[in-house]
Amino acid sequence: MISSVSEKRRYLALFFPFLPTERLHLAGTPPDGPFAFVEKQRNAMRLVAVDPAALALGLTPGLPLADARASVPDLAVFDHDPGADQRLIEWLADGCELYSPMVAIDAPDGLLIDITGCDHLFGGEADLADDGERRLRRIGLTVRAALGYSPEAAHALARFQTLPAPDEGTAVKRLSVAALEVEAEIETGLRRAGLKTVADLASRPSALLAARFGKSTVDRLDRLLGRSDSRITPRRPLPALVVERRFAEPIGHIETALAVLAELAGEAAGQLGERNAGGRCFVARFFRSDGAVREIMVETGLPSRDPAMLERLFRERVEMLADPIDPGFGFDMIRLGVVRVEPLAADQLKLEGGAVAEAEVAKLIDRLSIRLGRNRVCRFAPQDSHIPEQAALALPAINGAAPVPWDKPASGEPPLRPIHLFDPPQPIDVMAEVPDGPPRQFRWRRERHEVARFEGPERIAAEWWKLPPGKQRLTRDYYRIEDVRGRRFWIFRHGLYDRERADPAWYLHGLFA
Repeated sequence: MISSVSEKRRYLALFFPFLPTERLHLAGTPPDGPFAFVEKQRNAMRLVAVDPAALALGLTPGLPLADARASVPDLAVFDHDPGADQRLIEWLADGCELYSPMVAIDAPDGLLIDITGCDHLFGGEADLADDGERRLRRIGLTVRAALGYSPEAAHALARFQTLPAPDEGTAVKRLSVAALEVEAEIETGLRRAGLKTVADLASRPSALLAARFGKSTVDRLDRLLGRSDSRITPRRPLPALVVERRFAEPIGHIETALAVLAELAGEAAGQLGERNAGGRCFVARFFRSDGAVREIMVETGLPSRDPAMLERLFRERVEMLADPIDPGFGFDMIRLGVVRVEPLAADQLKLEGGAVAEAEVAKLIDRLSIRLGRNRVCRFAPQDSHIPEQAALALPAINGAAPVPWDKPASGEPPLRPIHLFDPPQPIDVMAEVPDGPPRQFRWRRERHEVARFEGPERIAAEWWKLPPGKQRLTRDYYRIEDVRGRRFWIFRHGLYDRERADPAWYLHGLFA
């Protein structure tokens, strides 16, 4: 449910003015002198980002590279890498989830955090913002932070505020109209009309502004002033249930962290029990004091709220990690989120123990999937297709979907198709009395097989309604074969003789047990 504007949501904006250039410092490969990133824009190489030293020499983003070199001959130049910048900002966003799970990327060089209801954990929103700035500066980043009653207000104050103000409302109104970030033509028109600050616009009737400068300008102004409801979209969907533990002093041992995680699993189980529900997907996140975040996830085939089982699954997941969890200088916080929640009622135990057996099988599937990988433990599900290799689909067993019943053959009747199929079918050499007749002998894997009995053909045509226009697939004639030694095979002729192919090929598709 969307709450009203009067709920007084609070946002923290973080702006990194030198994010691309400071990325090189974080990587440990900065040049000695001033440097910049460039890319081709409007048929010319232009500066995209500059470091503080280059900025102090008068170089700014957008300047042609030739002019920059004329001004600063020893300028070092690197190709702009927006992908690397994106990875860095995502890494920073992960670390900032220490303050709130609602973090959004303010592309290309900022973050927006909804801190509503979170500031008391840090002694107030000002202390929260100071803690964030201190942590970011400690790893070598220049950051400007600002608090606001709307995402747009926090964003604008972090990027455009130059003079102090007694309160946020006054600070926003003192901003230049550039804080609206409208098109250059509209901004020029506003300045020519004498509207140079947000306060100038706020004092004008909205209808007149919309008629002259467009409704989008008024919409931006209303969001900036908090007149309309505006929210951020978190980069990660919020879990259905979250429990966390913060530490006054970082904990530096993984065993201690796992013990805390077990306690959080117990808290989550208690809350799930109150909802008569269980979890299917659990995500644990370990927040290090240096800003790094490590995440591990476990899934269960059936809804569960058993703390002991969850602890065991998490421990097995940690043991199976190729890259072990490194506490570094310690964890500041551990958070456990239940991503998928489903109803979980008490089971009625059967006299034969059927419910117990089903639960034990589910636990076995969970443990095998953790150890081997979720896509390594599969169950087969029937599909509505007459094409043999498409009649069954292997799905991860941990998905927990109810098994679809298979059609059972009539009592005493042998199966019409083998359980074991070759993928792809294996080519064989066949000798038949007539080109479109049944085989009399065939050679497979350098061994000749004399046919004693056969059944067929079973003709299977291609699914023509799924084929693209002009595409033709060949018809298959299947035979159930038994050789003189009693071994049974499933083979087919690929293509109708003299209608689809002049010399159809033969394939062995499966073996009957």
